[in-house]
Amino acid sequence: MSDKDLMDQEEIFSKVLRAGRRTYFFDVRSTKAGDYYLTITESKKFTHDDGSFHYKKHKIYLYKEDFQSFREIMEEMMDYIIAEKGQEVISERHQKDFKKEEPSQNGEVSSKDKFTDLNFDDI
Repeated sequence: MSDKDLMDQEEIFSKVLRAGRRTYFFDVRSTKAGDYYLTITESKKFTHDDGSFHYKKHKIYLYKEDFQSFREIMEEMMDYIIAEKGQEVISERHQKDFKKEEPSQNGEVSSKDKFTDLNFDDI
């Protein structure tokens, strides 16, 4: 079998999701027996001080027998995150004015970062 035939056999359908420094590749591939499975690859770009860069990749292989359970858990996890934190992205990288609340040694947010209503009659 030629290299082209091998590639045609393995890679069936692909989609790409670019998300900042991360890129996600969703690929339907074929087993030697001709059945299909899904690979999800996260590729993340890292830049060195000298300007050169490299990519780190992580791959998940997902087989048909696991699709339903995977889908149920993935939907449950995403629903939980949205219910707890909403749709808004809260991150130092995504919001320039984001201020992280730093807990003090006793676990409370520092009083210097808390806003207190002042009544000038009290002064």
